[in-house]
Amino acid sequence: IPGQKVVLITGCSSGIGLRIAVMLAKDEQKRYHVIATMRDLKRKDKLVEAAGDAYGKTLSLAVLDVCSDESVKQCIDGIKDRHVDILINNAGIGLVGPLESIPIEEMKKVFETNFFGVIRMIKEVMPDMKKRRGGHIIVVSSVMGLQGVVFNDVYAASKFAMEGFCESLAVQLLNLSMIEPGPVHTEFEAKMIQDVRQKEYPGADPDTIHYFKNVYLPSSVDIFEVLGQTPDDIARCTKKVIEASSPRFRNMTNPWYTPIVALKYADETGGLSVHAFYHMLFNLGPLMHISMTANIDAHIGM
Repeated sequence: IPGQKVVLITGCSSGIGLRIAVMLAKDEQKRYHVIATMRDLKRKDKLVEAAGDAYGKTLSLAVLDVCSDESVKQCIDGIKDRHVDILINNAGIGLVGPLESIPIEEMKKVFETNFFGVIRMIKEVMPDMKKRRGGHIIVVSSVMGLQGVVFNDVYAASKFAMEGFCESLAVQLLNLSMIEPGPVHTEFEAKMIQDVRQKEYPGADPDTIHYFKNVYLPSSVDIFEVLGQTPDDIARCTKKVIEASSPRFRNMTNPWYTPIVALKYADETGGLSVHAFYHMLFNLGPLMHISMTANIDAHIGM
């Protein structure tokens, strides 16, 4: 349809990608034609169901694996005139646990998806956007790209890498935006926490395993409960960024995290935020668990 913007989104089989795809496809003014992509189309059912009538009209599906040059090229080649107005890089994987027990191969997978996957996509659409002097690239990053979090070392590193990459590229491409969610309630998180609880951690000492399983995990579950946003919250924020007349480069979706990031930049020695996080884990962790649980009980009790 003339005037419709072509939006290509990666990682749409669930979570944030799915909600962004559905929200844009159901835009009342039908301003977007959404190409929702995923590695395996067998996982399309949730998206198709959520899209309802929009499926086949303002929403179409395509196979895309951001870890494969071939797959990325094929997907873009399949789009009319290779014309993409808005690219939303959402595909990502998590990794959490004591560093000693994580094989380098697993770390490479995280970078392959979260970092090189985004670069593959940008390289494929950027030349055409430059030629047209149009287009908007959006990267779903994380507050962990601004502030590292204990036991998320490699995941945070992949998001830090993305932030540095985009910060550099934004000077050439003024139409580049980062979305930086804090905790988000998705199946991805719930499943990860379950897996992590059952795993063995060879190579890590008993103290580290204790802090990871009995202090960090319960605290992070509490933080998700209390501060977590929904994938729809992130989708709404993304739609706002797309529709802004001059979109911001950085967009933190969760106001709770503004002071944490401010703390980091307020102290050039870096000690302030490292010590704050240290106290949160080793001293406040168990306390926070008790008070947050009490808080949640009180809310439920109401």
